[in-house]
Amino acid sequence: MKAKPKKKTAYFCTGCGAMHHRWQGQCRECGQWNSLHEEVIATSAKEETSRKSSTSAIPIPDITTQYQDRIESGMDELDRVLGGGAVYGSALLIGGEPGIGKSSLLLQVAEKYGEKGHRVLYISGEESIQQIKDRSLRFGIDGKMISVANVSDLDEILSLGREDFQFLIIDSIQTVASPAFDSPPGTVGQVRESSARLIELVKQTGKILFLIGHITKDGSVAGPKVLEHMVDTVLYFEGDRYHLYRILRSQKNRFGPAGEIGVFEMTGNGLMEMKNPSQIFMTSNQGDQLPGRVVSAAVEGTRSFLVEVEALVASSPYGTPQRVASGIDSKRLAIINAVLEKRGGVLLSGNDVFVNIAGGIHLDDTALDLAFLLAAASSKLNITVESEMLVVGEVGLSGDVRGVSHISRRLAEAVKLGMTRAMIPAANRNGLAVPKGMELIPVTNVDQALQAIR
Repeated sequence: MKAKPKKKTAYFCTGCGAMHHRWQGQCRECGQWNSLHEEVIATSAKEETSRKSSTSAIPIPDITTQYQDRIESGMDELDRVLGGGAVYGSALLIGGEPGIGKSSLLLQVAEKYGEKGHRVLYISGEESIQQIKDRSLRFGIDGKMISVANVSDLDEILSLGREDFQFLIIDSIQTVASPAFDSPPGTVGQVRESSARLIELVKQTGKILFLIGHITKDGSVAGPKVLEHMVDTVLYFEGDRYHLYRILRSQKNRFGPAGEIGVFEMTGNGLMEMKNPSQIFMTSNQGDQLPGRVVSAAVEGTRSFLVEVEALVASSPYGTPQRVASGIDSKRLAIINAVLEKRGGVLLSGNDVFVNIAGGIHLDDTALDLAFLLAAASSKLNITVESEMLVVGEVGLSGDVRGVSHISRRLAEAVKLGMTRAMIPAANRNGLAVPKGMELIPVTNVDQALQAIR
């Protein structure tokens, strides 16, 4: 009896996907520690090298442009993030925490595309088709153009995907398993192989692929990092599951701007688009302004909206005061506190400092620096900042207030919501067209900004 050939294995890095012939503590490609996992090699290197190439290189002028048109879903917030709509033959990856609403979002997206006459195949490896039916009834989804299957075998999914469907939705890629590997679904080899073959299918046929991906505790999509390089667009669905609002953010987009956001509200009937985010994040009553509240304007992608920055400075009962940040990076808060003490003369060494952006959103826009600084000073000194005054500016380590980008868009958004004054960097004043009814307060350093609110 002929013995079965022994299967070859190798070790793959979960961070970069690099292959190693033996286990070692650190990946030699990306430098991560304890990231190597053993996988069965589906095809030997000898077989790969013996294959003859059937393709040829083509000069750029001779390349025919196919599948360039976009398909708009009719969901404006999604189309904005995608750069105007989904592109034929593209692969999109959507990541997010469990329970954030990824499946709900894509079921509603499938219905939007179905209403435009496109057939959608929804593959679920986590929920039964009865559960999807229950959700569709709850959301008021007709679903005549949506076909649902509960399957995790890659070959079966590819067979279904070759049928007359324009959109393929895989929920989630970590549940798909290729029979070429003995390892369970979700491992490095399974995710890489499944994604590669699904992407190859849509590139050849012009279909559009949506992949839902789980995320790890550090906030990145589970599986090999190479997955994010393979797809055309990477979207993250963000927000606190205990808050109403969700942010769909573009981290990578080969067909549009990266960094664009769409805002949704989670309701009992599904996700609702929020056309004016400024009204969401402006939660306080402007007629009842309190110390520690400052209004600022953020820019994400092509969208500008107002946010309310909050700060609470209180005496610390502990030897080491707390510094708690929600909505911005904690290291950024530490820098702002140090500048306020050193350059502004407001002592915080014996106080706990808590800062927050109303609505549960997280922003990395440095134009909010001055607003956070004044909010902390307002709380510490127990003085109020006018509710009708906008505050924008980046704070440098020397206490200078630096210019920010898109100042005109920030001011225009403030005028729409009834703001009458704006504290801006003096560097942005030159050549700026001041909106009607807006009074500007240009400042060059932290001292001038503090004097303006005292």
